[in-house]
Amino acid sequence: MIKKALKIFGILVALLIIVIISIPLLFGGTIKDKIRYLANEHVNAKVDFADVDISLIRSFPKASVIIDELSIINFAPFEGDTLAYAKKISLDMSINELFKDAEEPISIQKFIIDEANIGIKTDSIGNSNFDIAKASEEPEVATKEESGSFTFELDHYEINNSKLLYQNDISKIALLMTNVNHSGDGSLSGENIVLDTASSSEVSFSLDNTEYLNKNALKLEAELELDLENQRYTFKENKAFINQLPLEFEGFVQLFEKYTDVDLSFKTPSSDFKNFLAVIPEVYAKNLDGVQTTGDFSVNGIIKGKTDDVYIPKMDIKIASHNASFKYPDLPKSVQNINIDTQIKNDTGLADDMYINIGNLTFRIDQDTFAAKGSLRNITTNMIVDMAVNGTLNLANLDKAYPLELEQQLNGILKANVNTNFDMQSLEKEEYQNVKSAGTISLDKFTYASPELPSEINIERANVNFKPNTITLDKMEVTTGKSDLSAQGTINNLMGFLFSKQDLKGTFDVSSEVFAVNDFMVAENETVEEQTEEKATNDPLKIPSFIDATLNFDAKKVIYDNLELRNTKGSVKINDETAYLQNVTSNLFDGGLAFNGKVSTKSETPNFGMNLDLSKIDIVKSFSSLELLQGLAPIAKALTGALTTQINLNGNLKNDLTPVLNSVKGDALAEILNAQISTAQTPLLSKLDSKLNFLDLDKLNLKDLKTSLTFDDGKINVKPFDFDIKGIKVTAGGSHGFDMNMDYNVSLDVPARYLGSDASGLISKLSDQEANEMKVALPIGISGNFSNPKIDLNTKQAVTQLTQQIIDKQKEKAKDKIVGEGTKVLTDLLGGSKKDKDSTKTTSDKPEDKLKDVAKDIFGGFLGKKKKKDTTKTKN
Repeated sequence: MIKKALKIFGILVALLIIVIISIPLLFGGTIKDKIRYLANEHVNAKVDFADVDISLIRSFPKASVIIDELSIINFAPFEGDTLAYAKKISLDMSINELFKDAEEPISIQKFIIDEANIGIKTDSIGNSNFDIAKASEEPEVATKEESGSFTFELDHYEINNSKLLYQNDISKIALLMTNVNHSGDGSLSGENIVLDTASSSEVSFSLDNTEYLNKNALKLEAELELDLENQRYTFKENKAFINQLPLEFEGFVQLFEKYTDVDLSFKTPSSDFKNFLAVIPEVYAKNLDGVQTTGDFSVNGIIKGKTDDVYIPKMDIKIASHNASFKYPDLPKSVQNINIDTQIKNDTGLADDMYINIGNLTFRIDQDTFAAKGSLRNITTNMIVDMAVNGTLNLANLDKAYPLELEQQLNGILKANVNTNFDMQSLEKEEYQNVKSAGTISLDKFTYASPELPSEINIERANVNFKPNTITLDKMEVTTGKSDLSAQGTINNLMGFLFSKQDLKGTFDVSSEVFAVNDFMVAENETVEEQTEEKATNDPLKIPSFIDATLNFDAKKVIYDNLELRNTKGSVKINDETAYLQNVTSNLFDGGLAFNGKVSTKSETPNFGMNLDLSKIDIVKSFSSLELLQGLAPIAKALTGALTTQINLNGNLKNDLTPVLNSVKGDALAEILNAQISTAQTPLLSKLDSKLNFLDLDKLNLKDLKTSLTFDDGKINVKPFDFDIKGIKVTAGGSHGFDMNMDYNVSLDVPARYLGSDASGLISKLSDQEANEMKVALPIGISGNFSNPKIDLNTKQAVTQLTQQIIDKQKEKAKDKIVGEGTKVLTDLLGGSKKDKDSTKTTSDKPEDKLKDVAKDIFGGFLGKKKKKDTTKTKN
């Protein structure tokens, strides 16, 4: 009997296991169909999921459904935007729910959502991406049981590690909640559901581009009563934490068809001033353990009224403190006499009518007191700022009284007594006539160090005067590194720079005894730890992007790279990470410099363009200091003297803002005013001098030599030019590269006797006078590079040319001799014809007589042929 019972029990267990395993396989399609049914029938968006898994084991005796990677993607006008995504959704329900058709509602008892990302947006014309429900074609007469949706009889739910974004372009509200964790346990209380919830998140909130919260920690422990029938949600016993500030609150939120009714009140549970420190983000306030405080601090608020497309709830929030103080245990100084009287209020329910009154804000550190009062109105549209500030701050005391994380140590005394009134639109539109300010700000003994700057900046004194329409910098004295500056001028938009993220604009007159350019260049992407000497030379220098100003300067000495300029005057306009240099004059290399140009660090590769006029500069100094000139004319290192040149060029810059020579393009016209050569200074001239032993290049004077050249892609082309070496005409031209490889052709018009043994046989046929006067072109090819040149004296071509010249000379001489002697014979012949006309012919043995006879035969035969020709012509 027992054996039979055990057998039956085993069969039942086996059947149960089979059922548990088979039901998910048999009914898994029901849940998938349900999701697809909801998507197709109710949602105007693309709904997708990776998989749906059903199990009776995970949550036995309940059924467990897991949906992987559920996503809802919007159609137009938000096409492609992700409205919602969840990595995993877990649902627990009764097994009976698996047997329902797709059209029947399924009741959920527990759900868990992991790593959800929800983005709720409303654009500037009122379209909302969450408005994805399909419009019903028939009156809504279906009951909840016939709706084909999910219903909830929750006993527990969770949302883990999720993110929520709410963005409304109409009201210019942006709310971002990250690291969202929320859980709740439910129970039935009559017709209502009561939930005990716990929530935590980091909250960022901005209104009209003004950031009010930035990753502020928010915690909430709330008991919620949900009246689902009347859509009224009541906060019963609740405690929230904003950063470390505790708040108790109560009230309700009720949803109606066209509006929402809100009635909430909150307050701090105690009035200890430590509450004020607690509202500051923990990363700034640090650990409050051991902080000594006196005085009180309280926050009390009421938010009450309806909210819809027009109205927001009315509010009255008071923040107050009286004669308070605090001191951190590890810091030497305290902050005392703290008074706060601030009110955030809206009396009408219209968003534009919200305002903030700062009735009194004061504090003291040591003997320095600081006070401010004013108001912020019209916050949501065109905020109007009306503030008055009066006080003194020793900046060095700030981090001695409060645990600031400063990248650099601050020092200096700041004094301010300023009243200002402006609206944000005027700042944005640069209508500075609407900015009304009066008072003064001064800064003394200020020091500032930053990883972006090579050296610490020291401001000995700076005074700024505020007048109704202008802000003037009366005087500022600055030193940094090797540099000193004294500046004064006009600031056009200080308020725009401080409050509206505008570039600092102004015009300044700057004078300096020493101005080192690198002292003011910004090193990009450099941390304090990376500031080694090697690193600093590799990081690109940047012209600050926040400056839009014109500087008229007068500097006794300017140091740029290895250059030293004296008595430098001109102006520089800085805008958009570009410096435009205008009408700059200076003394350089014992001569004069004038130039216009620009330097830009805006693009990834810095670049420049420049027109240079160098007048009477010392050749040795300029070519030893300027890499560019060395590349343009390497041979000049062998010269001493003075040079005048005009150079137009542009190209790329290295990280230290020196030219990348292979990128330089442009042209130049150079005139050597007076120069001597030292052939020993360059292998090219030394080797050339040894080849041309009839010339002493060291005694060459290149006075008034002019040449022009062009350069592009690392190649310098020198147009052919002529000069004279003690009566020898020289023509030179060709090209070389910044890599020092060259290809030049030189031609010397040399006397024939300089060709040596190769021409000695030919020259012997000439008289001494002819040998001295006859000149021939001696071609010289120059290749290789400047450190190892190849010299090719084409003596063969010169000898061939000389040979031809001698042949032509001999022909000319022979022709002249024949013509000369023939002329004499002809003269004698013509002179004696009358005398011998009728005489008897006699023959003489004298040479001249024979020559005469020859001439007679020649001329007689010629004349006879002509006569014969004429006779023949007559006969015919």
